[in-house]
Amino acid sequence: MAPFCSAAILAAFAFLCTLCAPISELSVLVLFLFSQLLAVNFPPSHTLDQNMKTKKLNAEHIWKQLDDLLVPRLRLWPIDRAAYSYLVRHSRLEGNVRIQFSMPWLARGIGVSTAAARRSVRRLIDQKALRLVECSLAGRVAEVPLPEEILADHLQQMPSRLGASVALPANVEEEDFLRTPALREAIHAREAGRCFYCLGRLTSLTRCLDHVVPCVRSGDNSYRNLVSCCRDCNAQKGACSAEDFLRSLFRDRKLTDRELAGRLRALDSLAAGKLRPPLPSAAAPPETRAPARRPAAPRRS
Repeated sequence: MAPFCSAAILAAFAFLCTLCAPISELSVLVLFLFSQLLAVNFPPSHTLDQNMKTKKLNAEHIWKQLDDLLVPRLRLWPIDRAAYSYLVRHSRLEGNVRIQFSMPWLARGIGVSTAAARRSVRRLIDQKALRLVECSLAGRVAEVPLPEEILADHLQQMPSRLGASVALPANVEEEDFLRTPALREAIHAREAGRCFYCLGRLTSLTRCLDHVVPCVRSGDNSYRNLVSCCRDCNAQKGACSAEDFLRSLFRDRKLTDRELAGRLRALDSLAAGKLRPPLPSAAAPPETRAPARRPAAPRRS
């Protein structure tokens, strides 16, 4: 393209010189205007090089933060680094904060299988290096934070929102965990921000509570029958049993065989009462509170 433009400019210049050859003053004026036109439309090469270097410095800064700070801090695997870099390349470096992508597209981009790309995305979400906004059959929509934003988020991490001020009942077996917001939050805290079924990362906008045994089958609101899950799994599960739904996720390749076995074991542990919601550290067992009420008996008599 550049040689063609140069040849066209020289031809136009020669034609103008031929027309203006009899009149010297007109020739000078035409040459002056022609030089100004070239200066406007074709800036010097060092100006273009300077702009290119400025853009390169921004990307170079991001990659230095990734290699020098983010990877050692989060201990990212090589495949996770490749997935994050590919998503940053097609989102933030293109001027977009969010990106819509599919697992086959990401797998082809980083040269791995679809299952490996899916596991890598889940690890990035767990490390808060990727923020899942939407997950549907059309693909995933995620926010891709920059390395400095991820590091700042890790430095500002706060303890669980339950804290010591939230008091759970002493007899959790008979408690209705849909009764108060604090009890519902206890179920979400037990799952540690992950969907009980598909293991996807949850946010305050995508999470909900699901009855393992549906209410239409006499399921109660105890902690043994409530789990925190994403809205997609809640809608797809419906009234079917949790075991059948987990196996359908495995058939759809949303769970690996190892993850399916782990989810089935977690389901058994939940039914056996081994997955109690986290009790606040300030809550004392009933045995330690009983002696404090004994001195009040003589006063009544």
